[in-house]
Amino acid sequence: MAEAIIVGLLKKKVVAPNQITVTNLKDQERLQYLSATYHVQITNDRPKAVEQADIIIFAMKPNGIKDSIDEIKDVVSEKQLFISVLAGIPTIFIEELLNIPAAVIRTMPNTSAIVGASATAMCKGQFATDKDLHIVQTLLEAVGIVLTVDEEKMDAVTGIAGSGPAYLYYFVEGLYHVAAQSGLTTDEATKLITQTIVGVGKRLEATNKSAGELYQEVMSPNGTTEAGFQILEQYHTQQNFEEAVSKAITRSKQLGAVFSEKK
Repeated sequence: MAEAIIVGLLKKKVVAPNQITVTNLKDQERLQYLSATYHVQITNDRPKAVEQADIIIFAMKPNGIKDSIDEIKDVVSEKQLFISVLAGIPTIFIEELLNIPAAVIRTMPNTSAIVGASATAMCKGQFATDKDLHIVQTLLEAVGIVLTVDEEKMDAVTGIAGSGPAYLYYFVEGLYHVAAQSGLTTDEATKLITQTIVGVGKRLEATNKSAGELYQEVMSPNGTTEAGFQILEQYHTQQNFEEAVSKAITRSKQLGAVFSEKK
């Protein structure tokens, strides 16, 4: 996700490469790649990376946040803006680790950020202002759309928009399998499948009709789509899918609870 954000910020010229400093725990090869590819600054010295920064973005696995903040908390201040890209981690957890009244904005982009098409939601912590939200919105609009929500909705955002691309890729994988079995080349399948997905997205944006109404429009009695839906309904596909998304949302809540206990 860090690379996707870097790509978006540079492509939209929100910042210059020399205004971005990247650090990580121990992956020097990754840092060298980011430096060579995007000409950003890199360092293994986390305190040095953040002490003069106006904005600090935590874009890592959630289990790395405590150690990361422990390394930098002596050099950061309440004048800085902290952006979290950590699934399931509430703003209060980061605020308490920082131990200063700093502005924390919790965000949840998705992997489509790499092509500037993320669906991102954000919320503010107790010390953040609407001005802070505006700054973060400007940054993250470089990688897609941005929606402000109450923090209590962020777990739902994580399960739906954060994990959503993976679910769609999973179903797309099935389309590729059947396309190959039916004699279509990979190139032919890619053109058909990607345009179908793009078309569905545009159709949803352009209409007030529900998804249910839209798929009913595709179906005709005893037609091909209805034949396919008979299998989907036989195996309770929609119910199972809803349970999968709900499980992801529950897991996001669990992560927040677990990390809150670790403070």
